[in-house]
Amino acid sequence: MFPKETKWNISFAGCGFLGVYHIGVASCLREHAPFLVANATHIYGASAGALTATALVTGACLGEAGANIIEVSKEARKRFLGPLHPSFNLVKTIRGCLLKTLPADCHERANGRLGISLTRVSDGENVIISHFNSKDELIQANVCSTFIPVYCGLIPPTLQGVRYVDGGISDNLPLYELKNTITVSPFSGESDICPQDSSTNIHELRVTNTSIQFNLRNLYRLSKALFPPEPMVLREMCKQGYRDGLRFLRRNGLLNQPNPLLALPPVVPQEKDAEEAAVTEERTGEEDQLQLHGKDRILEHLPARLNEALLEACVEPKDLMTTLSNMLPVRLATAMMVPYTLPLESAVSFTIRLLEWLPDVPEDIRWMKEQTGSICQYLVMRAKRKLGDHLPSRLSEQMELRRAQSLPSVPLSCATYSEALPNWVRNNLSLGDALAKWEECQRQLLLGLFCTNVAFPPDALRMRTPASPAPTDPATPQHPPGLPPC
Repeated sequence: MFPKETKWNISFAGCGFLGVYHIGVASCLREHAPFLVANATHIYGASAGALTATALVTGACLGEAGANIIEVSKEARKRFLGPLHPSFNLVKTIRGCLLKTLPADCHERANGRLGISLTRVSDGENVIISHFNSKDELIQANVCSTFIPVYCGLIPPTLQGVRYVDGGISDNLPLYELKNTITVSPFSGESDICPQDSSTNIHELRVTNTSIQFNLRNLYRLSKALFPPEPMVLREMCKQGYRDGLRFLRRNGLLNQPNPLLALPPVVPQEKDAEEAAVTEERTGEEDQLQLHGKDRILEHLPARLNEALLEACVEPKDLMTTLSNMLPVRLATAMMVPYTLPLESAVSFTIRLLEWLPDVPEDIRWMKEQTGSICQYLVMRAKRKLGDHLPSRLSEQMELRRAQSLPSVPLSCATYSEALPNWVRNNLSLGDALAKWEECQRQLLLGLFCTNVAFPPDALRMRTPASPAPTDPATPQHPPGLPPC
């Protein structure tokens, strides 16, 4: 049973174009358990999940939000390269949909209650933004949370002076570890609301805090997260989200009726039969699925705008232009003309994006210079570190060699010098004559002084600096600088 007397949160995972699954879950929660959404302490979201969380918190129309996802996926599928086509600007499309869908006071409703997961570019840490000063700032937070590097662009967007990218890179399911957080994910796994695949595979992957079972269905879902599937698959995903939401509410005793779908005409089977029918529908062809539109009563529970968008997306237009474009010769000719048309479309799209980028050029250029300097500094530090690992051993060998070859630093007598020299030096006649002459010169210079020609121990002859400079006696003879004592 769900603990109604305690606080709870709701968290939506990032899933790309499969965000229509979240729309189905949110529609089920808003219809059958509105208190679960209204009394939630926080509602979190990452990437596409942030869009659904924003719609729930701000009271936006879920049907319009789901219709936007359907329209964006259809626009992406019209192009040869899909979302990677140069003329497809996902960031601009998301910003336009949010401006149209969100109410004017959305930032006031979202403050302190909505949490959007972001990834900071400077250090890669996860940041959850929950305070917004305006509607534009809330929209910009959603844009940052859905910005996938390279996929959406090269320069990350800015929020409050900081660069952010997709929140799913660092934390795809915020606060998933808390027991009072209701987690929602379109991938089958250990989330509270997720598809229940009939697979006995027990292997599980955890991708940035999102539990994903290792099976073929999840692999297919992952492949369709960034490249939108057919409208029929999106329709099934939305229905699957609605059914999984009902299963969660029933399992936790949050439904007034044992099965709300039984309130409709009796053509709807029980829960287990409905799941088997869903599996059967996924395996049938598109023609059989179109015939089941009138019998599928789950769509009647969805918002009217979303229901209309799903039905329109699944029905192929019958006009002349569409029929001609779907013919095999026309499709082959279009594919053969891609090497010629793609450069032209790329040039036009680049020009349009450059004109839209002009207001942000100074700030972006400054950021790119800083990043380039940081990268160069990092590479230099790595190079110094790698060189430092190889040089110390060689330097230590050279230092030991220098110490062995150099004369002692303590001023010694000539006899001590001769003893310190190697045998081959002492046996050399020219060096021996030089040492003998050096001793004779010392005796002549020091003749008549108090010091006698006695070989003192080396420690006794070490020069010490006095604590305070003493006045020198002009009558006292001093040793010439640099000469060792007798």
